[in-house]
Amino acid sequence: MIQAKFQKYTLEFKRPSGTSRGVLRVKETYLLLLSEGDKQGIGECGVFKGLSADDRPDYDEKLIWTCNNINLGLEKLLQELIEFPSIQIGVEQAFLSLNSQDKFELFPSDFTQKKDPISINGLIWMGDADFMKSQIQDKLNEGFSCIKMKIGAINFEEELALLKSIRKEFSSKEIELRVDANGAFAPNEALEKLKRLSELELHSIEQPIKQGQYEEMAKLCEKTPLPIALDEELIGVFLTEEKKKLIQNINPQYIILKPTLVGGFKGSQEWIDIAEHNNIDWWITSALESNIGLNAIAQWTYTLKSKMPQGLGTGSLFTNNFDSPLEVKNGKLQYNTTLDWNFNLK
Repeated sequence: MIQAKFQKYTLEFKRPSGTSRGVLRVKETYLLLLSEGDKQGIGECGVFKGLSADDRPDYDEKLIWTCNNINLGLEKLLQELIEFPSIQIGVEQAFLSLNSQDKFELFPSDFTQKKDPISINGLIWMGDADFMKSQIQDKLNEGFSCIKMKIGAINFEEELALLKSIRKEFSSKEIELRVDANGAFAPNEALEKLKRLSELELHSIEQPIKQGQYEEMAKLCEKTPLPIALDEELIGVFLTEEKKKLIQNINPQYIILKPTLVGGFKGSQEWIDIAEHNNIDWWITSALESNIGLNAIAQWTYTLKSKMPQGLGTGSLFTNNFDSPLEVKNGKLQYNTTLDWNFNLK
């Protein structure tokens, strides 16, 4: 008989981090703890306030229900939790953890054996021009060959100037540049901004306009000179037929999958299958999980064998994250053989 409980954990940012939705200082998350005899398992339910489809008043109530019904088994639980993607992935992780020899090695591979790292993008957080410029220089010094810059918080001309300064020094063959607008552009101005951004040979832009404007987004994807990646657009789309309809109607160049926000590993795999069927490429991104969730997402991502830089490695943002072997070095996420987990299940 499996026993389950959960506990809330508040992650604290080392520095307030700017997004188009405001400044983040803390990030609440939940740890799902399973036990069966001497075995223990752990998963993270990393609900993202203000963004997750399951940021709802009944979230704690659903966690209690999950713990009380844990012996329904994984498949039944995933069906019942379809509108709670962050709980789905927590349950997936916890069952994998419970049934593995090492509770933190969920997908054994060369990545977990510390032999093969995952290429990732360096993330530039929003802020004033000087702060963003210093971050860019730091990422270049740290050996990143792919940089993702969040835009939409300061003046567009200033953001354009920052991107131009990178391009003046590094060609598109040397540094891949991605931008994420988080829906900051108005539909009537988006195409013109995309044209100006495309002159800088960017890889792509995430979510140029707010999600839910399907006709406008479809027109943009058809006319854009700069490849568009859907991100927030995928959040809250639960049914297979709805996913197919969205991809076929909008026909983006890329989709970006945050497993915590789109139904865990199983839900993300369904999106990938639909995208590939429509000749659309994809990559995986974490969503401010602790190292518990990031570890699981990174291990799963490695098994997909994508050659593109992934959006992983945000664990260093927090002052009180759990110590783990995860380390970012030379623009790659890897296991460090000299580090180990420092987390005791209670």
